[in-house]
Amino acid sequence: MAIMNLLVAFNGSDASVAALRYAASLARERGAHVTAILAHSKHEVIDSSSRWIPAAARGLLAEANAGILREIEHRFETLRDELGLGDALSLRQQPGRVDASLSEAARCFDALIVGKRDRDDDEHVSLNPDRIALISGRPVIVVPEGYDAGAAHNHAALAWDGSRAAARALSDSLRLLEEDGRVSVLTVGPRAPQPIDDLLTHLSRHGVEAIHENFPETHPVADTIIAYCQRHDPGLLVMGAYEHSKFREDFIGGVTHSILRDIRIPVLLSH
Repeated sequence: MAIMNLLVAFNGSDASVAALRYAASLARERGAHVTAILAHSKHEVIDSSSRWIPAAARGLLAEANAGILREIEHRFETLRDELGLGDALSLRQQPGRVDASLSEAARCFDALIVGKRDRDDDEHVSLNPDRIALISGRPVIVVPEGYDAGAAHNHAALAWDGSRAAARALSDSLRLLEEDGRVSVLTVGPRAPQPIDDLLTHLSRHGVEAIHENFPETHPVADTIIAYCQRHDPGLLVMGAYEHSKFREDFIGGVTHSILRDIRIPVLLSH
């Protein structure tokens, strides 16, 4: 099935601009449509609906909130001609809890493309790509700030541990890879040979050239994967998100968190 319907989370940050450009590159290549969504919460430090807040103050708060959204829409419009999608590009606003709104919207699209979270993002438009991947049921492609190589998928890296989440990520990525793909399957530590042989055969039958790269457990898994990507510069890293609980990953750190923090290429996450 072709990828024809892409959703992009656009909040005006430099990372979201990179995500929009990546989506546009993918859309131009495949004749797809891109919908950009500006998801935002109320952005209020006090309850402006309280009867104790003067009407004039409520008006100032509302105008401040609207001003932020207008600035984001203006940045989007300045990119429209450059992206070259014409009527195949649209923007809509969606109020509500940002991660939940994006997760629910993504279920009617082939994939959600987001920028990597930035601590400087305005809080009422800030998003958490890992959490969205966990609850949306759709693949999430996370694009780092400044990435401008386009949506090139002639070489991808697949982080493989045989888990359910890794299998889901593989399945979700095949539509990107099977036309002209080459995949390096990355494993860390000892692995039984038969599942890897089955995986390589599966990729081959989808027309994907695949090789297996196994690394010793002398370094943390995330460091090994990031180092490989730095050396070989694949166009995409495919991985499962949060095989352990999100709470455990947040509390003690984990592969998903570390890779999203340090990677400099797009990452396709599935759960």
